[in-house]
Amino acid sequence: MDNKITNAYELLFITDLTGGIEAAEAVANKFVSRVEKNGEIIDVTTWGKRRLEYPINDKNEGFYTIVTFRAPAEYPRELERRLNIDEAVMRSIIIRLDEAQAEKVARHAADKAAAAAAAPVVEETVEAPAEEATPADAE
Repeated sequence: MDNKITNAYELLFITDLTGGIEAAEAVANKFVSRVEKNGEIIDVTTWGKRRLEYPINDKNEGFYTIVTFRAPAEYPRELERRLNIDEAVMRSIIIRLDEAQAEKVARHAADKAAAAAAAPVVEETVEAPAEEATPADAE
């Protein structure tokens, strides 16, 4: 990115699940990579399959993705146009964040990444509880 003025934005979009979760993830990844080519991604949060508050196009579920990013001021208009063209995107909204909100999201994403890197991989084994003799069994 050159020295253009950039702003922080948050994009939330809902992808149609008619083709399955894999197809919805592919559409979400397509838009995330498009944002990455035109700006700087701060954080990507995937909520996944969720029930909609009200039906959209006779569908009750969608695949939610939230992308927080920095980009030139003219980019969100183009991104919104492409989201509206794609039939797999049921709804979308882009809002501009102020710098304090963007920094808060960036810190949260960094903390989440650090916690994931520091967390040891632990395999849990479930043992059956030993049966204890109760006073009623003694009679």
